[in-house]
Amino acid sequence: MDPLKHLDYFRIHDLFTVQDLFEARVHLGHKEGSLDERMKPFIFGSRLGHLVFDLDITAYHLRQALNFTAHIAFNGGIVLFVHRGAQNSLLVERVAKECGEFAHTRFWRGGIFTNSERQFGTVTRLPDLCIFFNTLNSILSQHTAVLEAAKMLIPSVGIVDTNCNPNLITYPVPGNDDTPCAIALYCKLFKEAIRRGKEERTRVLQLLNTQDESKLQSSTT
Repeated sequence: MDPLKHLDYFRIHDLFTVQDLFEARVHLGHKEGSLDERMKPFIFGSRLGHLVFDLDITAYHLRQALNFTAHIAFNGGIVLFVHRGAQNSLLVERVAKECGEFAHTRFWRGGIFTNSERQFGTVTRLPDLCIFFNTLNSILSQHTAVLEAAKMLIPSVGIVDTNCNPNLITYPVPGNDDTPCAIALYCKLFKEAIRRGKEERTRVLQLLNTQDESKLQSSTT
């Protein structure tokens, strides 16, 4: 079966429930005064002065992002995990390593994507997907890598909190981008999506090799 013609080839839908998102505090946004107007469609309401995400909407966007990530892994693409902030950087780096992928959790030097040959001194393969666990450098400034990925047409997945701009992210996922338990859940889900994509790639390649060997044997007899 063609993975592109199947609605849920990698069984992403069963990876989590809305209850899982709630228990990980994905629904908790920032204070009302910090709302970016472009995030209004994802907001359910507010409680005690803090904005609350509509988790049904979050679940829909998260499943889209996970499905796309699994397809990138299935096709042998390079995935780059990007996170800015000391609190969760070790977790993001560890999960990326466990996936066999890459992570960047330090200060982003401008030009890494847009001027990579000069930065690294050689022709460099850019990632096929960037996963942003937060899309801001600070409360007001957007992560430079978000802008560079958009300029270089690199697809992106991004966790966008209530004070973020979702417009430059290919697959924005509205949700809490601060709390450790929320970041841990995102890492777990993207790790599993990548694992499923890679395992299916290995299975398909083995099947194709077996078919090629069978054809070769039949042609020589």
